[in-house]
Amino acid sequence: MKALHFGAGNIGRGFIGKLLADAGIAVTFADVNKTVISALQERQAYPVKVVGAQCVTEQVTNVNAIDSTSSELIDYIANADLITTAVGPTVLNIIAKSLAQGIEQRIQSGNTAAQNIIACENMVRGTTQLKAAVLSHLPEALHGDMEALIGFVDSAVDRIVPPAEAGETDPLAVTVETFSEWIVDQTQFKGDTPHIPGMECTDNLMAFVERKLFTLNTGHLITAYLGILAGHETIKDSIEDDNVREQVKAAMQESGEVLIRRYGFDRNAHAAYIEKILSRFANPYLRDEVDRVGRQPIRKLSPQDRLIKPLNGTFEYQIPNAHLIKGVAAAFLYQNEDDPQAVELQAMFAEKGLAVTLAHYSEVNVDSEVVKLVEQAYDALKK
Repeated sequence: MKALHFGAGNIGRGFIGKLLADAGIAVTFADVNKTVISALQERQAYPVKVVGAQCVTEQVTNVNAIDSTSSELIDYIANADLITTAVGPTVLNIIAKSLAQGIEQRIQSGNTAAQNIIACENMVRGTTQLKAAVLSHLPEALHGDMEALIGFVDSAVDRIVPPAEAGETDPLAVTVETFSEWIVDQTQFKGDTPHIPGMECTDNLMAFVERKLFTLNTGHLITAYLGILAGHETIKDSIEDDNVREQVKAAMQESGEVLIRRYGFDRNAHAAYIEKILSRFANPYLRDEVDRVGRQPIRKLSPQDRLIKPLNGTFEYQIPNAHLIKGVAAAFLYQNEDDPQAVELQAMFAEKGLAVTLAHYSEVNVDSEVVKLVEQAYDALKK
């Protein structure tokens, strides 16, 4: 089997690309980073440091790379059995045009073998969004052929992959935590479902998408924002602050109650899952800076993301939500001159105030109870 993976960054190499290669699949990375692409082409292998209770360095082999601006990319798309991505929401829309061109070439060549595409992003049903973008670039006459032959498979992904370690000179070296979770919607595959150890199939993807979003992502972000307010630089330092840990755990329990009501998760099993996430935040081998985790607050305050979506669920089920409210309020205290979204959020906040700004980005009523509660929590945090 041949796989084309968009995104040769740390997540691409350390998570999805590694799982594919470990499964015996020939992986070609597509990226614009010429240093990384050249190194992959020359070495066709790279090291991954897997850290947990112990540190183990594993070699990933049988890999290659292509510049994603190359004219050859369309051939690679047309001939791949499996296409995966780890590029982020913005770039996902950019590669949609190339995917459409490759699919068009594949169909017109008479290739009737199934092909599957999986966007492995921190997005809710990111592959479905990618499919819509691809269709917008594909001639309408070929839409039926794409529906018949190309599977767009939604997924939920979870693995902490921090930036390169200080002093690291190898452009291909990457560090990842031991834990990883890649869950895919088995109902969306065309043809046979590939056997990839580490890829778990389900027919109820949204339960796992929201479990990860409401637990890992919600907890991670609130740890960052409360950690910044407490003067910490890393997620590890923040979660080892008893006060921060207590508040983060309480927020995860609030969002967890939404999951239990909505999907019927076992209460004891979910409590254990929360503890597992907290232990991952404290991994001594991962230096994950709070400023990195806190970035892009506008996206993270959107109605379908890690703060507002679980918070809305607490109102739906009439569940206590004081710690989730505090997490939202803390987002308005996040300042980072190197992050355009943080700058934009603070500019609107300064001009129009918290109520209007929150209502605008989170799509809530400016006179709603949630806005009043966040304002109160913000005032308390400021003091």
